[in-house]
Amino acid sequence: MTDTTTSSTPPHAASSSADIGGPALPGLRRRRSRRLWVVFAVLIGAFIFLLVEGLGSSLDYFDTVDQALAHRGTLGTTTFRLEGVVVPGSIHSTRIGTNFEISEGPHSVAVRNTGSPPQLFQTNIPVVVVGHFTSVTSNLFTSNQILVKHSANYIAQYPNRVRAKNGTVR
Repeated sequence: MTDTTTSSTPPHAASSSADIGGPALPGLRRRRSRRLWVVFAVLIGAFIFLLVEGLGSSLDYFDTVDQALAHRGTLGTTTFRLEGVVVPGSIHSTRIGTNFEISEGPHSVAVRNTGSPPQLFQTNIPVVVVGHFTSVTSNLFTSNQILVKHSANYIAQYPNRVRAKNGTVR
């Protein structure tokens, strides 16, 4: 008599080692590991790019008056930071802000600032103004921000320049 019993597994579902985590699993792990390394490398590359770009742009923080006048043609009317010392007797308040001159050595630039200058803004102190030249050939610099440069020993060097709002010397 022949045995006509059939197994409980259908013929198309032959058991293989891939179904139970055999040899196919290391290939899958290898692909996932490779993907993780690629993602990790892309993230590290993006981080390094952002770090280099951020540090590179902050290293050239401002141009001096001499530098700006020397390459005024290439600067054009782009916004940049300009550093100089406020010329005595040049500060004039206007309806929309303050006009003054900054200089470095024999060169000076007229600045037209919109808005209120900071409290420490006075003559003979170094400032950085943010803005642009009105034209490629002009010595007029239009600004919307004044930054007063000072250090921790500013008051010790210039005690008469720093005044409180009520007029007393600090």
